[in-house]
Amino acid sequence: MSSPTGPAPGSHHFDAASPSPGGAPGLPVRTPRARQSGRHRKPEPLAAPEGAPALVLAVPGTPNSAARSLAEEVSSIARSELPGLDARIGYVDGGDDAFPSLEAVLAHAAAEQKARAGADTRAELGAATVVVPLLAGPDSALLRRIRQAIMNSGSGAELTDVLGPHPLLAEALHVRLSEAGLARADRARLFTVATAADGIILATVGGEEAVQAAGITGMLLAARLAVPVLAAALDEEGAIARTAEQLRGSGSQQLALAPYLIGPEIADGLVGAAAAEAGCAAAEPLGAYGAVGRLVLSNYAAAVGITLPTQAQGVPVR
Repeated sequence: MSSPTGPAPGSHHFDAASPSPGGAPGLPVRTPRARQSGRHRKPEPLAAPEGAPALVLAVPGTPNSAARSLAEEVSSIARSELPGLDARIGYVDGGDDAFPSLEAVLAHAAAEQKARAGADTRAELGAATVVVPLLAGPDSALLRRIRQAIMNSGSGAELTDVLGPHPLLAEALHVRLSEAGLARADRARLFTVATAADGIILATVGGEEAVQAAGITGMLLAARLAVPVLAAALDEEGAIARTAEQLRGSGSQQLALAPYLIGPEIADGLVGAAAAEAGCAAAEPLGAYGAVGRLVLSNYAAAVGITLPTQAQGVPVR
């Protein structure tokens, strides 16, 4: 049987009659293949659309250098996930050049938008800004003040939800506990931490609504650590001590307090005092953990209608 005349599948095709680049006849020349298209091509890098609303991070609590550093780091994380993002910071209790108030930042953004529109009366002005509260859970008093600042600014800004409950916040709580030596870093690894807690108090602020919301993230944390987790309000007198007593009554002997808080929304020393009240050690607040920045961006993107890559949407990647 005669062999096929064409090239074997998958082999390179050479034209024997084609001259070489140097002009010598009979030398094979490799024919380049067309660039592959389809799902294996590298996706185009994501960037903020031109003219997209600004993201304004609403920072609660007393304005100080620590709050500013934390807010700047969270904003930086969001910008790194979405290049070109116009991210600004407004302080709920601000009021000067160093710590501009949320109302002033929103009014300035709205004025800039109107100036860009100029005399074009046909231009449709959407929201100049999207406000994302730097809060892990709901706090009705703080959210009421943020809404009032939006109204007073006349900006028509859109207010997003708070950051939790969310699985990434359970991950962040786990990391903070492990950093303090109060939990194993990874359940899959066969080692123990001598000071690992067998019961966790998830401390939040914002009343009963905040406690219920924290409880959802607490269930996710309990699944990660395989220990009981109960939420309690820092701003309710005696709540932390009662929760500690409840955990000890159910068999937990070594407790830990995990602040379900970003940080600026509470007074200095409050977490330490609560831990002393419960007779246990405490982890650090969530702070500028990477997931916090990604969740801020995720809330902004949902409001604006931008589809983010999976990791930037705040979906855990394992």
